[in-house]
Amino acid sequence: MENLLRPLIVVGGSVVLTLVIGWATDLLLRKADARHHETPLWGLLRRGRIPYQLVLCAALLRGSYDEAKLLERHSAGIGRTLTLVLIGAAAWLVIRIAAAIVETSYSRYARAHRDPARVRRVRTQVTLIMRVVAAVVGVVAAATMLLTFPAFRAAGASLLASAGILGIVAGVAAQSTLSNMFAGLQIAFGDMVRIGDTVVVDGEWGTVEEITLTFLTVRTWDERRITMPVSYFTSKPFENWSRGTPQMTGIVFWHVDHAAPVDAMRDKLRDLLRESPAWDGRAFGLDVTDTTPNTMEVRALMTAKDADDIWTVRVTVREGMIRWLAAEHPYALPRVNTADAALPPNRTNGRPSRDDISRDGVAASRGHGPPRAGG
Repeated sequence: MENLLRPLIVVGGSVVLTLVIGWATDLLLRKADARHHETPLWGLLRRGRIPYQLVLCAALLRGSYDEAKLLERHSAGIGRTLTLVLIGAAAWLVIRIAAAIVETSYSRYARAHRDPARVRRVRTQVTLIMRVVAAVVGVVAAATMLLTFPAFRAAGASLLASAGILGIVAGVAAQSTLSNMFAGLQIAFGDMVRIGDTVVVDGEWGTVEEITLTFLTVRTWDERRITMPVSYFTSKPFENWSRGTPQMTGIVFWHVDHAAPVDAMRDKLRDLLRESPAWDGRAFGLDVTDTTPNTMEVRALMTAKDADDIWTVRVTVREGMIRWLAAEHPYALPRVNTADAALPPNRTNGRPSRDDISRDGVAASRGHGPPRAGG
């Protein structure tokens, strides 16, 4: 009976104690979250309840397993397994706690500062910092797990002795990866591009959706995702429409007939912009910028607070102006001219006038001009 009760008490007691402590801790965090609405720290810490319970259970079982007298022939393997679980759960818990602290600091900063550009910059830095912390904690946890095996401990000295050679080899082999990692850090702290910025890369317009240490994702206007190495943004030029202030000036062109009412078009542009909520009211204008033998080019300028609104204003003005010209001034639309060319003032209906005949006769009598036919 003792052989049956002892492992049951040890294992069952460890599990029950883990559940009780985990429930009590979660209850305290919920009460703290309800009491302090101004900070999300306590609610974010609750995300770590699963690794927290794993750490408790693994620690309790690792400390009391020898007293259970269960599977004594495999005690070494079970003990090492519990140690590995404990190390992995502890690393998971550290990452969750660090993420809660960093996200709380970011949320406080976002509430205190109203500048969207600065908030996006801090958000980009926070995201990359969390990735670095997770990578460092993961590497340390993996190294600690490996050191629990005696064979790896024995090989530690030789590994450290050859660390210089291995570092050179790894640096040459991972040159591209390392360059991308340093480029990611440069982007994070150099304020070149941030999450949420509107950029134009290789002719594609989109919004920066994700930045990691090695790649960057741009979500295009048609919901495609373009993934590019971060080193691209440190070695090649690109357009960042959100750099500084997001305000933009848009341009719309029309090709209209030479008889188009430019002044009326200017008034209509003002009316269209006043009806558009996307126009920020800063400036507008309409001018004739070029002419061709059949048409003239009219350019309209308008402003908006960001790239999305300037697109809306442009398409609204372009469509509204064409509809107005077609309804009110159809003659202003470009057309192919098939009429006869206008004659000079001294010609009528394509026949020479009397003055032309007399001048032609005088020129012929003097030996100038074309010879006359007949006799």
